[in-house]
Amino acid sequence: MLVRTQDNAPQRSGSSGLNALAGHAVSCSEFKYQRGTEIFGDAEPVDYLYQVNSGAVRCYKLLADGRRQIMAFYLPGDIFGVENSAVHRFSAEAIVETTVRLTDRQNVVDGEEEDGRAAAINNVLRLVTSNLQHAETHMLLLGRKTAIEKVAAFLIEMDVRLSAAGVLSLPMNRRDVADYLGLSLETVSRALSQLKDRDVLTFTGQSRRQIILRDRAKLAEFDH
Repeated sequence: MLVRTQDNAPQRSGSSGLNALAGHAVSCSEFKYQRGTEIFGDAEPVDYLYQVNSGAVRCYKLLADGRRQIMAFYLPGDIFGVENSAVHRFSAEAIVETTVRLTDRQNVVDGEEEDGRAAAINNVLRLVTSNLQHAETHMLLLGRKTAIEKVAAFLIEMDVRLSAAGVLSLPMNRRDVADYLGLSLETVSRALSQLKDRDVLTFTGQSRRQIILRDRAKLAEFDH
């Protein structure tokens, strides 16, 4: 279920990352997506650019054998939906109840002045490059690391992006983590238990998605 959080009037926010991307103020609409709701689908036209305001988004591809490969997680402040082609290569959906700002792609690249358009295009290209670098890092993670090294690398990435007040609160479940790392659910659970047994981390809360990293130095030793 998708809910528009405001009336039909577009929003303008000087602090919006989409404005920074465009290099000028752009009209943004804000939508709320319920857990599991698709934001855009594989092969759909790239009409909009998106920014997570709250919640979390997973970007994934369904493989021919029915498996799901998660390519990236987008967290508050992250911009997504940027492509170097006219259609999306992956699907995106809300992991939890998520609020997303979106703007027409042309709002970003069509500045009022030629210099503004050039700057916006350069900003988009830098974001595309950053996404490609993440994809390369993800590919190395999938292909070259053991299960416990993959889980350690994931926790280090999330620690940088999510930790607050000493607690790493994951919006994604273990199935999501498994599909991101190319592992089975059981293997992810086993790796987390091994890290717990080695006093690297501990769990808090009933969902076991809240993690306290007790020894970051020891965790980093697994991420060679």
